[in-house]
Amino acid sequence: MIIAFTGAGISKQSGISTFMEQPEVREKLFRDYANSHPLEYNEVIKELKASMVNALPNDAHIALKEYNIPIITMNIDGLHEKAGSDVLSLHGTLPSDDELDKAYLLYNKPVLYGDPAPNYVKAYKIIANLNPGDVLLVIGCSYHTAIACDLRDIAKSRGATVIEINDDAASKVRKVLEDLNRHNF
Repeated sequence: MIIAFTGAGISKQSGISTFMEQPEVREKLFRDYANSHPLEYNEVIKELKASMVNALPNDAHIALKEYNIPIITMNIDGLHEKAGSDVLSLHGTLPSDDELDKAYLLYNKPVLYGDPAPNYVKAYKIIANLNPGDVLLVIGCSYHTAIACDLRDIAKSRGATVIEINDDAASKVRKVLEDLNRHNF
């Protein structure tokens, strides 16, 4: 079995900046900020959505779909969904257009720092079911979040192979999947 765990790095080649590259945005994605500055928070979410709405999946997203790889993602950009994949989204989604004026009231659209992340438990269960010989394909994920570290560690503790792709996902993911497919994964 192969499971993909993706972060912002998979979407860089689709023109979406990582939150690490946008500290002015990242520092506003806190529940306290949304509650204290609702109008400013709504504007941040509108700008964030505008920066992602026209982005298209790159070949990494497409290859994961073509190989029917289950995906756990930290991304809220919707590119896996645009590629047609089924996704467990750890940090929710962006609000719909008709929800943008009340974004500060919403939970899981996206999950903010300080909010519960309801899909974390599901991700832990999925990774805890890996076995020796299985593969966790980690694409574009830093070590800046506890869950990113935990999922890698759990996979390793279960005997799964962890393969990391941290740059040029658009060309490397397909090659890795082709190699794994040749070895009957």
